[in-house]
Amino acid sequence: MSDHSAVIFERVSRHFGEVKAVDEVDLEIKGGEFFSLLGPSGSGKTTCLRLIAGFDRPTFGRILLYRQDVSTLPPYERDVNTVFQDYALFPHMTVGENIAYGLMVRKAPKEQRQRRVDEMLDLVQLSGMAGRKPSQLSGGQRQRVALARALINNPKVLLLDEPLGALDLKLRQQMQVELKAIQKRVGITFVFVTHDQEEALTMSDRIAVFNKGKIEQVGSPAEIYEHPATAFVAGFVGVSNLVGGDLAKRMTGSESRFSIRPEKIHLQKPDEDTVPGQIVADGIVRDVIYLGLYTRYLVELTGGGDLVVVEQNLETTSMDVLAARGQRVRVAWAKEHMRQIGG
Repeated sequence: MSDHSAVIFERVSRHFGEVKAVDEVDLEIKGGEFFSLLGPSGSGKTTCLRLIAGFDRPTFGRILLYRQDVSTLPPYERDVNTVFQDYALFPHMTVGENIAYGLMVRKAPKEQRQRRVDEMLDLVQLSGMAGRKPSQLSGGQRQRVALARALINNPKVLLLDEPLGALDLKLRQQMQVELKAIQKRVGITFVFVTHDQEEALTMSDRIAVFNKGKIEQVGSPAEIYEHPATAFVAGFVGVSNLVGGDLAKRMTGSESRFSIRPEKIHLQKPDEDTVPGQIVADGIVRDVIYLGLYTRYLVELTGGGDLVVVEQNLETTSMDVLAARGQRVRVAWAKEHMRQIGG
């Protein structure tokens, strides 16, 4: 156990009757880290967040916050704060009053409250809006107020439960960048729950991928994406082709299952020369999906099986790529881009 550990789970389980929402999870989150809990609905990530917050207690195991066992402590005795997806702002209070609420509960002097509110408004780029009501703000602005309110007491750990889920795509992407920048400025450990793979890859120092109450893999965004440890991780984080059995044997000489990312595969003409050492297969383009920035091809392979291939539209138009449907092609990729997969 490191002195720099912010959160530690030691064989933590949370059962609801027969359901094992969290199943013997071991986890260590370092101090000052932007750490994401990523997984589909029902995978256990939100339950883990609630266990850290104290809204729920483990059935078995221990939870430590900065070396202190908090497994049975109520939320108000833990130095953490939570930002929710629905903002949970008080509608009858002004922005300034909402942000100052935590300091008011602690009976901090009025001058200190005012100074800290101004600092928080500056941090979340809402200077001059202290007198407004939440109803006068956009969704993105309300989310920033919720963030400022959660940060004003300088918690050791900030918990974020899908906080950007209610925002539209463009604003969500903007807030991802801002949230990461704010975390760097304040230096507080952020534990972020999301089911959005792109969001987790964009923002995190490290990611824990959850599935059915267990952690499948913990690693940096690059490790999780480029070196998925299991078939679930390969399929859930981004898009991946999973190949095994007879199809794998035809391509590589072995039935061992492997994954290959769609962007690592190149489409070629059937008679085009291939680079020595590459894996190649022939097939027909069964479907073409033009997505502006890139195109996704579904290639049905000769002898059975199919692969998804993604190519950037550097020089092609939608008319060019759609003409590929029904064409015979060869797919090729470098051996080093394949990942052997367990699980």
